[in-house]
Amino acid sequence: MASTRPLALPPGVSESVFHNFIERITRTAPDVTIVRSKDQLPDGGYLEPPSSHDPFYVQDKDHFIASAFVCPRTVDEVQDIVRAAGDFEIPIWPTSLGRNLGYGGAAPRVRGSVVLNLGKHMNRILEVNVEGAYALVEPGVTFEALHNYLVEHNLRDKLWVDVPDLAGGSVLGNTLERGVGYTPYGDHFMMHSGMEVVLANGELLRTGMGALPAPKSETEGTTKLHEEPGNKCWQLFPYGFGPYNDGLFSQSNLGIVTKLGLGLMPNPGGYQAYLITIPGDEDLHKAVEIIRPLRLNNVIQNVPTLRYVLLDAGMMGHKSDYTSSTDPIDDATADAIGKKLNLGRWNFYGALYGPEEIRTATWKLIKSAFSSAIPGAQFIFPEDVPADAQPVLHNRANVLQGIPSYEELRWVDWVPNGAHVAFSPISRISGGDAQRQYALAKRRCTDAGFDYMGTFAVGLREMHHIVEVVSIAPTRRRGGGRRRL
Repeated sequence: MASTRPLALPPGVSESVFHNFIERITRTAPDVTIVRSKDQLPDGGYLEPPSSHDPFYVQDKDHFIASAFVCPRTVDEVQDIVRAAGDFEIPIWPTSLGRNLGYGGAAPRVRGSVVLNLGKHMNRILEVNVEGAYALVEPGVTFEALHNYLVEHNLRDKLWVDVPDLAGGSVLGNTLERGVGYTPYGDHFMMHSGMEVVLANGELLRTGMGALPAPKSETEGTTKLHEEPGNKCWQLFPYGFGPYNDGLFSQSNLGIVTKLGLGLMPNPGGYQAYLITIPGDEDLHKAVEIIRPLRLNNVIQNVPTLRYVLLDAGMMGHKSDYTSSTDPIDDATADAIGKKLNLGRWNFYGALYGPEEIRTATWKLIKSAFSSAIPGAQFIFPEDVPADAQPVLHNRANVLQGIPSYEELRWVDWVPNGAHVAFSPISRISGGDAQRQYALAKRRCTDAGFDYMGTFAVGLREMHHIVEVVSIAPTRRRGGGRRRL
């Protein structure tokens, strides 16, 4: 075998031990790439992200880097790799597709880890059940692929997929990271039911009702567990009997999930997206206070977003289209941008679901609550404005009914050769909390020379404050830019 010395060995692992590990796993999982030099670190793009590192790196490119990455084709191969990693004491880092850019991508937390790219080959939609309204998927199934499956099989009129902002993410990976979408099924982890997991010793576990065999299974005891049909209630009842352990495998390193069940949203029988513009920063407090009771009482049925004007502006153009200055955009310029785009300083995107009578009554409550408290608020339906006048609203109108999109990639190009780093603190649905978080995040961004670009995604009882720090890509970034990040 050729030299197996990687650019970065795992901590405490000699070259000979690493060589023996690679030799062993290659016997059963031949799709292995050793990262031997920086020439093997192309940053790629969203659709073709690297498995070796974070393309939006802040420290040196090879700081959080894989020694190798392997792309297993089957659950058997995953089990073999995990057992070998235990025998040779090699750290491994599983990823589904590595497209969670801004949060590290596929980069391993421990330098020199071996990355498992699960999604390259393990990308089957194993089942879509119309009666039970669920799907069973492997790590490589994207939101776009699952949506397309419904369309191609004439099921879109019956079932919707709840999608996040970008269509190319892994359904399984996003759910395990507790990601969100924007329909009433927006809390993906809440909507999952049943996992198949490879444990640290290579054993296989099925959670919930999957721990029980399928009644009258003809293959029971004659095939491997991962080839057995699941219990008929595996994707219907998430808890099973005894302790509920699915949470152990969410945002954790306690197991590698190879199958996951997820509830699909039945077609609600009617739909209407809307935009409510919030004129000024001083209205943020009032807007959030209005939203809380409406959300708690399920008048607002979905996961709505309260977006800052610059995030929407980034969907419609580059920073240079609005100002010749490279300094952080000040309040006066932000207001001018809002006026130009017919947007508020904050912009609230939501949707109504159900038959027309329900939508009409719900909209009356929502519109009344905002119009009575926030003078100057606008109420806009996508059919009232051309797509080129309100492209964000038209895009949200798709996403909020489970139609995948890639449009949110546009704001990454706010600056030339753009990249981004994201963080998402949690708060109560409280006007005071929102105001304080916004003021703090904006001040830190501005002090470091960046524009504040953020959104509040409103859950049932909490808010995710998603802050996107958009900067020049690492390959074009000078030392000062790195320090500011």
